Amino acid sequence: MKYLGFGFKRNKREWKAIPHEKSIHEFEQKIMKLTKRNWSVSLEERIEKINQVIRGWSNYFRCAWLYKETVRKLDSKLRRRIRAIIWKQWKSIRKKEESLVRLGCPRDKAHSYACARQGYVRCATTFLNKYIRNIHLKKKGLLTIEEYFDTVAERFMKSFVRTAQC
Repeated sequence: MKYLGFGFKRNKREWKAIPHEKSIHEFEQKIMKLTKRNWSVSLEERIEKINQVIRGWSNYFRCAWLYKETVRKLDSKLRRRIRAIIWKQWKSIRKKEESLVRLGCPRDKAHSYACARQGYVRCATTFLNKYIRNIHLKKKGLLTIEEYFDTVAERFMKSFVRTAQC
């Protein structure tokens, strides 16, 4: 059953509101659209748009119960796509090699990675995640869906408890 984007699940004695599968899929499609590699905008602007979508979705579903594994999958998919975008933006072999060395990769490995003929997503999955860590993406301003949703849901529950006590 779907009502205003929420689904409902019975957990032993009580019913819990959860984001419906369609709502999660639509959220994922928005993220996929914003992380297309052929969209020529700066990384900062792209991250800003992604953060707006994450904030909006999390604030809408703040009263819902959310599966951690679902959010973690969405988070890892988002970060993988961002890494692929960064890899594509570096363009030349020299730029890729210099950037990898700056991130702490040994020069000989950096050269072999820069010359790799794998696709962007494959590179992002195999070796880029070792050098472009989640900390780097956080410094760039990318929100983690899990962390943001937890803080929003926690704030909602605190205000809900305060209101119930009055």
